[in-house]
Amino acid sequence: MQTSPHAELAATISRWTRTADNWQSPLPNLGMYRRDQPTAPTACLIEPSIVVVAQGAKQLVIGEQAYSYDSSRFLVTSMNLPGSSQVLQASPEQPCLGLVLRLDLRLIAELAAQAEPPPPDDTASHGAAGVGIMTPALLEPMQRLLALLDKPQDCAVLAPLIEKEIHYRLLQSDQALRLRQIASAGSQSFRIARVIDWLRVHYAQPLSIDELALKVKMSSSSLHHHFRQLTAMSPLQYQKWLRLNEARRLMLNDHLDAASAAFRVGYESPSQFSREYSRQFGAPPKRDIEGLRRGAIAA
Repeated sequence: MQTSPHAELAATISRWTRTADNWQSPLPNLGMYRRDQPTAPTACLIEPSIVVVAQGAKQLVIGEQAYSYDSSRFLVTSMNLPGSSQVLQASPEQPCLGLVLRLDLRLIAELAAQAEPPPPDDTASHGAAGVGIMTPALLEPMQRLLALLDKPQDCAVLAPLIEKEIHYRLLQSDQALRLRQIASAGSQSFRIARVIDWLRVHYAQPLSIDELALKVKMSSSSLHHHFRQLTAMSPLQYQKWLRLNEARRLMLNDHLDAASAAFRVGYESPSQFSREYSRQFGAPPKRDIEGLRRGAIAA
């Protein structure tokens, strides 16, 4: 009996992720994931990427907007977005299986200049994330990309060509307009992407909205409006999210105490850091980190 393309993709992902929740492939832009049961919402920073579910179902929440997707729909994100990811359908017998391919916005801009633009769509969302319909034309090169993992001698030459094809197919999908807006130099979305890139590098520095707006040739009010439209956050909230999550990483992985982590990420007041950390993660820093470590040991 002939298996469906999604079943073939799921079987391949299952083979590579049999002993791992997340697996980074030898191809630098390609990762895979496996979950054997539904999960609670987990804070994450989503890079520009396409996320495909071969089996099961997931959800990403950005602000108050929820994006649900499964084997018939893919998730695409065109900016570095703080969000909350959750597995909705999974079991040991039918695990949630999928892949994440990091997108190259420069390549999208190059291909968009060559390809016919999509027809105008007045109903298109202007957010930086969306859910699109998975088509055979998009699924097929993804299967070929995964098949390359069994032929490492071919990866250096063929992987970039297949990834370019996937980018092209995305520009033929119902998410084309979203990607074109971000990749178009001079657009408001492109400017906000530059702001996000700056914040990710300089999150520990004091934030001046006026100076940031000047860097990208926007007014302060326009920057606020378009930033919130695309990320569901203000620039200050985005910076705070970056600071708190980096501090959490420093305490968990580098064993810094709360005050040291607070100063490292740009806080001047450990008490303010503790208050904002508790609001973000539901517990003071020390108790939260101890809980995370107990959970890791139990797992």
